[in-house]
Amino acid sequence: MKGKPLMSSIYEKYQLKQVINTSGRMTALGVSTPRQEVIDAVGYGLDHYFDIKDLVNKTGAYIANLLNVEAAVVVSCASAGIAQSVAATIVKDNANLLVNLHSAAVNEPREIVLPRGHNVNFGAPVDTMVALGGGKVIEAGYANECSAEQLEACITRQTAAILYIKSHHCVQKSILSVEQAAAVARKHQLPLIVDAAAEEDLLCYYQMGADLVIYSGAKAIEGPTSGLVIGKKQLVEWVKLQSGGIGRAMKVGKEGILGLTQAIESYLTQEKTSGAQMVERMTPFINSLNTLNGVSAKTVWDSAGRDIARTEIAFDEAAIGMSTLDIVQALKTGDIAIYFRGYKANEGKIEVDVRSVDQQQLTTVFNCIKKLLEQQA
Repeated sequence: MKGKPLMSSIYEKYQLKQVINTSGRMTALGVSTPRQEVIDAVGYGLDHYFDIKDLVNKTGAYIANLLNVEAAVVVSCASAGIAQSVAATIVKDNANLLVNLHSAAVNEPREIVLPRGHNVNFGAPVDTMVALGGGKVIEAGYANECSAEQLEACITRQTAAILYIKSHHCVQKSILSVEQAAAVARKHQLPLIVDAAAEEDLLCYYQMGADLVIYSGAKAIEGPTSGLVIGKKQLVEWVKLQSGGIGRAMKVGKEGILGLTQAIESYLTQEKTSGAQMVERMTPFINSLNTLNGVSAKTVWDSAGRDIARTEIAFDEAAIGMSTLDIVQALKTGDIAIYFRGYKANEGKIEVDVRSVDQQQLTTVFNCIKKLLEQQA
């Protein structure tokens, strides 16, 4: 195998399929592909030793300065950020509870209130992350509705924090805003935790009044597998303490800390791809799809309000003679594994996210769809 590109040799060595990722920055596919300066920072971290506590503190202070927030800390992923943030609001600096959260009677407030429509499964359930942090989920409102009044009605003496999940996975209609949740939290002197894992704005939720905000390091920021927690200094310090508690099982390596710190610095200065630019890239692809019998394609926008445009492909299952779910499965198991956003496959629709593909890959996607449909004709 000498002389072959590393990419080819890795796929061949482990007998892996090459993947075209049109589903977006998804954990199941490795999320994103970092820029070279991030890869270099990861490599430097792997090749050197550090006092980890010093590294955590100094990089946290550096990130906080970049973002103009009180404090920040790098964690292993956004899910770990939720668990450790919940634990921080319950344990605070209680040394005994820190190391005995799994077994001690928790007399401190431990209820975490969140809108019912936010208690979702993003690859694992939100309430699992809350439970790992020692919390107990209290759902406010209904699956399709949660007002500030409904959120407030669930607050008791046992409430430790309010949790708000900002995600396309969540119910979007008739749900209170982050600002409204922050107002309720302030009124009751409770911390507001916002999980903004895939969000692109690293400041807005903190500025809206959230006390802790959690991001995935590998999604919009395009860093290594990691997470970021920013917020009020005291709360972030309590999150850091969890490295001696539940956070030990979720520790981030030195390479992840340095890689994410560099990724954040790069992210703040690089030019972002706009939704309009995504539309421009997708237009030839959409036009080609619309020449296929039984296929209708158009531009749709991100349901959570981000500036992300995607291609929606609708299949006329009767005309094609194949269900959309079967189409998705066939393309996923082809010679090249093509992954789509299949949340609406039961409605005969899938979406293509172009952020992680180039024009050649889009052409491959079209050709694979065309070939599959021709085989069905």
